[in-house]
Amino acid sequence: MGEYLKITGGRPLFGQAVVPAAKNSVLPLIAASMLCRGETMLRQAPALADVEQSLAIYTALGGQVQRQGQAVRLRADGAQGRGILPDGPARSMRSSVFYLAPALHRFGRVQMPMPGGCKLGPRPIDIHLEGLSRMGAQTQWEDGQLVLTAPRGLHGVDYALRLPSVGATETLLMAAVLAKGETVLRGAAREPEIVDLAEYLCACGASVQGAGSPVIRVQGKPELQGTAYTPIPDRIYAATLAAAVASAGGQVRIQGCPAEFLEPVLAVLELAGCGVQRLDRAFLVERSRTLKGVGRVYTGVYPAFCTDAAPVVAAALLCAAGRSAVEDTVFENRFACAAGFAAMGAQACRAGRAVEITGVRRLTGAKVQGSDLRGTAALVVAALAASGESQVFGLEHLRRGYLGLPATLQSLGAKVQLALQEDEE
Repeated sequence: MGEYLKITGGRPLFGQAVVPAAKNSVLPLIAASMLCRGETMLRQAPALADVEQSLAIYTALGGQVQRQGQAVRLRADGAQGRGILPDGPARSMRSSVFYLAPALHRFGRVQMPMPGGCKLGPRPIDIHLEGLSRMGAQTQWEDGQLVLTAPRGLHGVDYALRLPSVGATETLLMAAVLAKGETVLRGAAREPEIVDLAEYLCACGASVQGAGSPVIRVQGKPELQGTAYTPIPDRIYAATLAAAVASAGGQVRIQGCPAEFLEPVLAVLELAGCGVQRLDRAFLVERSRTLKGVGRVYTGVYPAFCTDAAPVVAAALLCAAGRSAVEDTVFENRFACAAGFAAMGAQACRAGRAVEITGVRRLTGAKVQGSDLRGTAALVVAALAASGESQVFGLEHLRRGYLGLPATLQSLGAKVQLALQEDEE
């Protein structure tokens, strides 16, 4: 049986939606709790596929996990072993790399397959490994498995990242908080999720200065103590809802996420003709008339227009009068969703790293297949504007990062329902 979303478009969205905790923050926080003595309670840890896979890795490494609704309690005091990440969960998502530093500190060793995730083009972890090597880790390959050892522990280092990789910054930050001496990370990523991780680690007793800037200084501590912590809201979820309003029309208050977390996204939607009101830890998005093309926009590292929001914003521009192009400077294969756009009648095509769009008067419902997390969300956004019925497949991708998105859209007036298609015999 194949699951899909049945979406009847052409219905504007009205109401209020609350943004859940950020998947991209929760995943490193779960791994980072393994650095601590005692218990960490994450007050929000949405039951997404990637979160559950991370908890499976945590348990396999000897940690204890207790679910309480959307909260999760984590404790790794009794964890022992050789730091071997389970093959299935580790291969299923790129975020398994977040266990490199915690496992090195706890076990002196970590073994894992190369991580998986969305097929967006080359996504090397060379910066992670080079930084850890500079801190004293030894790297080798054994039967297709990556093995890192640190028999003498990790030590501080002054290290310049060759580009501001979010994952590498988070990995090296986790390595630095328990390393001997001071670590200086230069050219660090500046995303809100970096700041969130640093604030959690500081709440546990770490000494971190400069998170959110290009230079982070960390004074290693002998131990950290777990704590209760609330992760930041998911700015990509918020951007997806904003794009949905731009696509379908209507007016929605998006609650719980500060507008500054996704300011470049809101600026593009305003340029297209949406109204945006910035409120206290919320913002209001309104679209009552036909949008206009925005020319060419580019993604970039924070605080620029973020790569994860590019497909959903592109979907919102498919019916904008005139021309638009969204070019991703981060991933080569960000716009696999363009084929689905075209199936709905959009004049949208890939050109290198970009999707180029000439706005059409209307889209028509179609059967489309998502192939990655944000691309599948983009097909949902496009389907909200299409006349007739669309069938969006690839829900396994959507469940990796969007907690209850169909129900949220239903609450705003969209006609969205989960359906099953019997396999052909």
